[in-house]
Amino acid sequence: MRQFLKNFALIAVGLIAGIAATIQLSATAQQGAQLPLDELRTLSNVFAQIKREYVEPIEDKQLLTDAVKGMVSSLDPHSTFLDKKDFTEMQEATSGKFAGLGIEITSEDGVVKVLNPIEDSPAARAGLQAGDLITRLDDKPVRGMSLDKAVRTMRGTPGTKITLTVYRKSEERSFPVTITRAEIKVQSVKAKILDNDIAWVRVTSFQERTVPDLAKKLTELANQDPKLKGIILDLRNNGGGLLQGAVGIAAAFLPADVVVVSTKGQAPDSKQVFNASPAMYRLSEPGDPLAGVPAIFKKLPMVVLVNAYSASASEIVAGALQDYKRATIIGKTTFGKGSVQTVRPLTNDSALKITTAYYYTPSGKSIQAFGVKPDIPVDQNKDGDPDDVLITREIDSEKHLRNKQSAEDKLIKDREQRRLEELQRIEEKNAKKTPEEKEKDKNKKPPELGSADDFMLSQAVAFLNGQPVKRSSSKLE
Repeated sequence: MRQFLKNFALIAVGLIAGIAATIQLSATAQQGAQLPLDELRTLSNVFAQIKREYVEPIEDKQLLTDAVKGMVSSLDPHSTFLDKKDFTEMQEATSGKFAGLGIEITSEDGVVKVLNPIEDSPAARAGLQAGDLITRLDDKPVRGMSLDKAVRTMRGTPGTKITLTVYRKSEERSFPVTITRAEIKVQSVKAKILDNDIAWVRVTSFQERTVPDLAKKLTELANQDPKLKGIILDLRNNGGGLLQGAVGIAAAFLPADVVVVSTKGQAPDSKQVFNASPAMYRLSEPGDPLAGVPAIFKKLPMVVLVNAYSASASEIVAGALQDYKRATIIGKTTFGKGSVQTVRPLTNDSALKITTAYYYTPSGKSIQAFGVKPDIPVDQNKDGDPDDVLITREIDSEKHLRNKQSAEDKLIKDREQRRLEELQRIEEKNAKKTPEEKEKDKNKKPPELGSADDFMLSQAVAFLNGQPVKRSSSKLE
């Protein structure tokens, strides 16, 4: 790869002739698709113009790296080129330990959008919420800044501070938040016994330790309460993670060896079937990390809680448990990220994270862009979730991959119509509120997941107890 970049840099500044370009590039082209020389000449000309005329000098490596990043990022929202720093940070994130603020982010309309503040992190303690837009980092505007640079700016030495300017759509206001960076150690599995012998297990992300940690928690729950009569698997705000982690979580509740998810793409190695067997979910440790899990968890009545921020690996788990009718899905339609990203090392310190396949639930259904629809739609708040109409899902992204199984254009048109109707309903309702009621709404904080104020969780408990459930009134559901 380094030799190819060296050769290409020479081509770009016009130091060798076109015929030499054909010779130098042919060896690389044999490894994959034939490189289009006309388009490469255009890139060469642009490169040369920048080197000659741009207002400030730029290093060749910087230009070429940015060119590669632009090429990859134009594919879809989830493909990206990872330089040395990006690659290191990705490895830290999947291991569950890194230094920073503790938020999962994406880009929206040129600014940074918070997908999920990691529980017990500096960002969560500072009050950041899913859906918040970050417009400034210290004194620097985010608009025009790459997502990679924004991530690097927010990460840093533990104990140092950074001030974020946050715009919260639901409150129509901007405000500063100063956060102290810390070492983030993500505990991806939490659990406790609720009233009436019901277990609550929350999985916040899918990491290397998630499956063995789940096995430990389930064993502890069974020992703590031998009379368990139901379990709630909480995947709300879980943005995904390792595919093997998702397979292992589903396997803990499904019969051995059944299909959990399949993947299909262009490359031969992208066509795979993952079933509920140790070889498919074992990562860093030998043996079966689920071997000691009590058999009761294969049969206990089960609810899975999801929302708009349940994505990717979370959707794999929810989709599999729904297909086998092993669990009832309660909550909101999930994010709709039905694609698989593979990290391909390029050099010793860089890699390509590229979308290589769609994934399919056991019944063969693709949830790309559509998400997993709950069996019982339920709001997060007792009096409804007016902010849901502002949430951006995969289908709302301009460059999202299309779902090949359904008439997506019709779905988008229908979704937009229902969204406008919901906005109108909310505006009419807000118009009738007093100034005091509006101020109260502005200051209302979302309930802590798993707490006594968690309305969606209370409805899951009601369902397992055979009691009525208050369904969502949102037109989007």
